Amino acid sequence: MITAVHTLVYSDDAPATRAFFREVLRWPSASDEVAEGEPEWPIFRSGPSELGVHPTSGEGGDHAPRHHSISLMCDDLTATMDELRSRGATFTTDPVDRGFGVVVFMAVPGADDMMLYEPHHAVAHDLPAE
Repeated sequence: MITAVHTLVYSDDAPATRAFFREVLRWPSASDEVAEGEPEWPIFRSGPSELGVHPTSGEGGDHAPRHHSISLMCDDLTATMDELRSRGATFTTDPVDRGFGVVVFMAVPGADDMMLYEPHHAVAHDLPAE
């Protein structure tokens, strides 16, 4: 039985990226005992998850290469942005309504920007397991 989705962020500055998830997003983490002098490898609890599958080509000639993407969801984008800004988050775009939700991109130190959005679509992360 699958118990969770494990997401990976590849970073050019792993300590800064880990600090962002720990200090700005305030996600709790677990880690194994590490030998002295070895880097810490925290595994962050990211909360409920869901997975969508988007086509690489579609209506209107839209095209995207095959890839994976991480997005964070919230119930109130303005309030969430204010809270994250107070903890040091930097947003690289202004909020834009993209139809499926109101979207903004947030800088993640050492890694690519991450989408934060308030969805307009039905959500699956709180559906009961079968």
